[in-house]
Amino acid sequence: MQNPDTTVSDWQIRHAVLRDVNAIFGLIRAHQDDLILRPIGDIIANIDRFFVAEKNGRIVGCASWKILPEIGSPESASVEVQSVAVEFAYRRSGIGKGLVERILQEIRQFHFPHAIVLTFAPNFFRSLGFREISKMKVMHKLYTGCIGCTKYADPFSCPEIAMQIDLPTDDLSRK
Repeated sequence: MQNPDTTVSDWQIRHAVLRDVNAIFGLIRAHQDDLILRPIGDIIANIDRFFVAEKNGRIVGCASWKILPEIGSPESASVEVQSVAVEFAYRRSGIGKGLVERILQEIRQFHFPHAIVLTFAPNFFRSLGFREISKMKVMHKLYTGCIGCTKYADPFSCPEIAMQIDLPTDDLSRK
């Protein structure tokens, strides 16, 4: 079942669509000190996993998610929250929180045991219930994502903090 879009105050969180690609690309580029840049082709290929925050017809925030499979154990797959960016003028307005919460709501339907994030903003994610974990627990992410990073020599010299939130499965397992 598709979740409805979320409207808070004078901004709305919704699924991204192709017309949002350039705005998403610009937001991520504007936060290149905090985020890994993504080519437009990657944003287009993953547009179905992006959410945007829109205010007065303008995209002011974005976030996405990615599945991290585990070999031989599909039920142990994780999901990574990625590319959380909010225009500087709208930070601390609840938009980032709304985007991450919307992603966590969306991915519940897949029964992931937890979600992870590698971040330079641990206090923000801690406020949403994420806790710090060892990078050794996310080796698949490090191997597939961090190995090609152009910012740091290796994932363990990178100052990003690995964090995780357990996802409730309550009555989802009975459906």
